[in-house]
Amino acid sequence: MLIQIGGRLESDFTKPLGMLRDCHKRIRYFLGALLTTVTHADEGPLSVHQCAYLETALRYFQDAAPKHTADEEQSLFPRLRCIDTPEIRAALREIEDLEADHRKAELQHQETDAILHQWMVDGVISPKTLARLRKILAELSELYERHILLEETGIFPLAAASLSDAEKSIVGREMAARRGIESIRSHLES
Repeated sequence: MLIQIGGRLESDFTKPLGMLRDCHKRIRYFLGALLTTVTHADEGPLSVHQCAYLETALRYFQDAAPKHTADEEQSLFPRLRCIDTPEIRAALREIEDLEADHRKAELQHQETDAILHQWMVDGVISPKTLARLRKILAELSELYERHILLEETGIFPLAAASLSDAEKSIVGREMAARRGIESIRSHLES
């Protein structure tokens, strides 16, 4: 699957849960880009192609991923917390775990960014630092796979069944606003 930052979306803001799933595809893709590049690199200078690939992936995690986290933590999860059903009450513990995952991933991304930027500037990386980088990326991969599975098989279907169409519409509008899109209609017409 070819993925481009700013490229055409598979879903749109009228289907916010679909948009969140699309974000998961991009997270997997760009994390894969980081993993593949770092796995195949040695301690020496990175090629121009490797640097470009890494910079694109890092930019995704710096710019787009925080919006995805905000979509969940500021738009979706608070609305679920307002619903008092046994299913939602049970899911609230999972939502707390998902939010903890977000914090852990943020810290791991900060460390990854620092290491990769230093490598690109210096042209070399120590074997110890490269091993650390590979370990962080492997941990991130495991975290995201578990996290995404929980959301896509548990939380998102529950939200689809529990939120009204009006609430889903509000979530979609908030997601669009987070990206600087004033109205869903204008986005869909462009």
